[in-house]
Amino acid sequence: MHQAFYRKWRPQIFDDVYGQEHITSVLRYEAEHGAFSHAYLFCGSRGTGKTTCAKILAKVVNCEHPRGGNPCGECESCRLIESGAATDILEMDAASNNGVENIRDIRDEVAYAPSALKYRVYIIDEVHMLSASAFNALLKTLEEPPEHVVFILATTELQKLPATIISRCQRFDFRRISTENLMKRLTYIAKEEGLKLDPEAARMLAKLAQGGMRDAISLLELCAGSNREITPEVVNESVGVTGRDSMLQTVKAIADADYDALFAQIDEIVKSSKDIAVFWQDLISVYRDMLVVKTTAGAVNYLDLTDHETRQITEAAARFRKETLLYHCKLLEEALFSMQKANAVKRIVAELSLVRMCDETLDSSNEALLSRVAKLEDRVAMGGAVPNVARSQPQTLSKQKVEKDPETPMPAKPESESTKEPQKPIEPGTGKRVLRPMRQWMEVVERVTVKNPMAAAFLKNTQAFTAESGEIILRFGNDFAKNMAMRDHGQEDLLGALSTILKRDVSAEDLKAETGEMKETNALDEIIEAANFDEITSV
Repeated sequence: MHQAFYRKWRPQIFDDVYGQEHITSVLRYEAEHGAFSHAYLFCGSRGTGKTTCAKILAKVVNCEHPRGGNPCGECESCRLIESGAATDILEMDAASNNGVENIRDIRDEVAYAPSALKYRVYIIDEVHMLSASAFNALLKTLEEPPEHVVFILATTELQKLPATIISRCQRFDFRRISTENLMKRLTYIAKEEGLKLDPEAARMLAKLAQGGMRDAISLLELCAGSNREITPEVVNESVGVTGRDSMLQTVKAIADADYDALFAQIDEIVKSSKDIAVFWQDLISVYRDMLVVKTTAGAVNYLDLTDHETRQITEAAARFRKETLLYHCKLLEEALFSMQKANAVKRIVAELSLVRMCDETLDSSNEALLSRVAKLEDRVAMGGAVPNVARSQPQTLSKQKVEKDPETPMPAKPESESTKEPQKPIEPGTGKRVLRPMRQWMEVVERVTVKNPMAAAFLKNTQAFTAESGEIILRFGNDFAKNMAMRDHGQEDLLGALSTILKRDVSAEDLKAETGEMKETNALDEIIEAANFDEITSV
């Protein structure tokens, strides 16, 4: 009969347990010195090795010749336990045996000596499922059991256990296993099973497991059913996930408000019989990565990504403001909850949410308003037009006002574009031009950093402004900084970043580099300037 991979490759000694060295080292020490506790509490998320360590501990406490704190696997006790014939090792699932009568049976049994082993071991899995009366019945026995009895409790929800139970046990917290450790174990198993596993596919499986070894091995077995080399494409097909490149295309379509691309993406998922909820969780993961990049200085410390993936996420995050990312995350979370409801039409939920993500005006929530305000601030900062109530008045009202007040002079007829004289740039230091601080400057520097870190290092200490004429003024502290920032491909990379962030073509003629004293600005000055934008520019 076929045995599942996660059962076949379950570790038999502590040395084979991956990612839990802080626990296995203590258990090995106790085994070497014969200093076992009467009760253990193993807590942690699923698939991190709680039951595995419990089984190994049950063997090592009864092993006749332990080696380095591990069971030998050769003595009669070890063979008896491995065969499943040891009646002194009792495993109980508290999810289905949670009544007080089950605990009373244990309380009555502990009085008897073990039949074949040194210790009688009780492994109670999902112990948090016990009823209140069952916990009360267990208290006294757990605190002072006979010398020949060892209790091992395992749970995924520590907060549901009474403090009286926790205080009577030696507690071990199992951590989520790192991606690197999961990859090592998957590569080893694939080699032993004669499977060809691509390193990138191993990384995908490890990340999908979210720190659980059992989930990672189960996903490996699922992909092995295709009877071919396990590549990222095979993982996408078998597990039903969408590739990261495809997710980044979706993010790009959201930034560009490309509705055709978004609806085509959802249509492709539906036609390929993939679960939209899985696609949605992958999209949430990408947004989480972008939010980390946008809000932290050392994003690489919190992202489980390759260098190439980190660059892609950085470029994608540069297209959004923090306020917009928070608004999108809120919509993604609400949509995921809606998809999990009974009879929910996932396709409609996904499509409606993507449309709302592209246009904040369709939402009146605080997050949507913050995103809209942030975009208005950007327009103010780069000298764009700001909606004005006076400008939006219908022309009929202006006409009525003129009729009531005949002495009011008629407004001058606006000059045509052809008769307007081009604005000439004013020399620095004359004090006649109005410069607005560019609030997206750090986002521009972030994009330049991806392609040209050397130039970006000098741009970070540069002040950027937008003039009334639409020119972009860069003020450097000295000529050396200006030359280093603009040398080689520095100017080309800077123009590309400006065009992307400002969403307009920025040519070399639009860019003016100056040297001089750096002007100190503060947030209050920028807010006042933004509020008085119309008055200042009309002077």
